[in-house]
Amino acid sequence: MSVAKWETVIGLEVHVQIKTASKLFCRCPNKFGGEPNTRICPVCSGMPGALPSLNSRAVALAVRTGLALGCRINLHSVFSRKSYFYPDLPGGFQTSQLEPPICETGRFVLNTRNMPGAHRQNPEIRINRIHMEDDAGKCIHATDSASLVDLNRAGTPLVEIVTEPDFRSPAEAAEFMRQLRQLLLYLDITDGNMEEGSMRCDVNISLRPFHEGGGGKFGVRSEVKNLNSFASIQEAAEYEEERQRDALESGQALEQETRHFDPDSGSTWAMRSKEGAPDYRYFPNPDLPPVVFTQSFVDEIAAALPERQEARFKRYTGELGLHAEEAGILVGSAALAGYFEAALALQPSPKRTAGLILGNFLPECSRREVEPAALMADHFPPARLAHTVAMLEQGKVSLRVLQDLFRELLDGTDEIETLAEKRGLLQVSDSSALEKAVLDAIAANPDEAAQYRGGKTKLLSFFVGQVMRVTKGAGNPALINELLKKHLER
Repeated sequence: MSVAKWETVIGLEVHVQIKTASKLFCRCPNKFGGEPNTRICPVCSGMPGALPSLNSRAVALAVRTGLALGCRINLHSVFSRKSYFYPDLPGGFQTSQLEPPICETGRFVLNTRNMPGAHRQNPEIRINRIHMEDDAGKCIHATDSASLVDLNRAGTPLVEIVTEPDFRSPAEAAEFMRQLRQLLLYLDITDGNMEEGSMRCDVNISLRPFHEGGGGKFGVRSEVKNLNSFASIQEAAEYEEERQRDALESGQALEQETRHFDPDSGSTWAMRSKEGAPDYRYFPNPDLPPVVFTQSFVDEIAAALPERQEARFKRYTGELGLHAEEAGILVGSAALAGYFEAALALQPSPKRTAGLILGNFLPECSRREVEPAALMADHFPPARLAHTVAMLEQGKVSLRVLQDLFRELLDGTDEIETLAEKRGLLQVSDSSALEKAVLDAIAANPDEAAQYRGGKTKLLSFFVGQVMRVTKGAGNPALINELLKKHLER
């Protein structure tokens, strides 16, 4: 077995757009896309003399992020101007936090249970800091000779989560992003859409001589900017790992630099030498007072944090008897899990409730291209979900009828049994009425009945279908099965 010569050292800077109605320092809508330069004002377009005003919701979400990652929350933090030039940075500076940031010294235990080829078991990743800042705009390279600037994104609120250099492989870094995204989605801090830039990552990577047990002086690092997919994080880090190893083993000197990743070629190329804090000429933003709040503000946010995902998952699969796949989807969002539990409190049928959410409600949300939260609140609140489950449990409505009427149920005010009754689809659980349909089906298909009695018991589903056709899908399936077996097995 060969002994590793080099140890990979990686730290991440994760930029997360947080879910607020408006931008960080103005009232412009915080939404993706739109016609270029239509969601801007003098503040976010960097006009001289325009005065920013801090979004309090963004502060609350930054604190929520820090608490979820075990950080110390600073009751006093400062916004500074970070000066550098980008064409899409209208003011010539970014408003960010240097010292002190809003959150410091947290931790994240990386779950490596499902990581193929993991070399370390559940390593602890230290969080150096979390700070708030506003996003830049976006350059659109229209032609080879012209670029256009869209400032709709300028001023979008971000939290930047900065880890210590605690990752020891590209796979660990990519897995951290997956698990961090899942946590932030669960807490409703971001929409997590990496293709739209809601989460992106800078990878700082270096190599150093391997020592058993770790340790030693860090090597010269490269920073690969703006990676917005799990695959690109891993591929860029793997390319840098190989590039730096080849350089070190051939005696070349590495330079500290910022690099760009090209996903088409799978390679990185140098953009510029890496800046340090002095290059940015940080100084407190004279237009913004310090961010000051009380411990009671932090305590209130902490009290509102939902049950941890891992604990909820164990409870759903253990106590409630859900499959792991069902539980995994429900705990992917605290809002969805809360919706499930609110309905469960009114109608304690976990399997049926989970099935209705996953099999009917969420697919309909996808079809309509709307967030589940909108339909939960306005069309299908927990009480209505619980009532629908009760109708299924009581045998008044069949799953097939529910499937046929579900869209109409969401769009109107009638409950499911009213809709079914109007169409003559209330489930028939009268054994005398169903018995006649069963006997008719057997009499109409004597060959199949003989084959069933001869041992081809799979034909039972054929007879169920015949009875369901006659009853227009309104027959109680359990009772139909029972009656068919009774008469076929005579």
